[in-house]
Amino acid sequence: MKKYNSRDFKPSKERIFELIRAPVVTEKATLISEFNQVVFWVPVDANKFEIRAAVEDLFKVKVKAVNTLRKKGKVKRFRGFIGKQVETKKAVVTLAEGQTIDIMSGI
Repeated sequence: MKKYNSRDFKPSKERIFELIRAPVVTEKATLISEFNQVVFWVPVDANKFEIRAAVEDLFKVKVKAVNTLRKKGKVKRFRGFIGKQVETKKAVVTLAEGQTIDIMSGI
């Protein structure tokens, strides 16, 4: 069985649009934009190579690095009722020098 290298594997168009769900617009996310970094919500099963390919294809920029953060879902109690928080994943994408993504242009 032949294994493919996940670095060379390019996701399909449908998967690319599924990977970048939304930009994270928080105070911390806007502060790190000074360092040429952008933060996106991504699916939990996404890997760094897919995220890099999706950002480069959608925004036509060169990506220097991708860091991911995963928040596991927890069972919490609120006013006596038990609920479950959703498991989420964020990707901090560092762009190459001179590259920018304007997140606020569509608002």
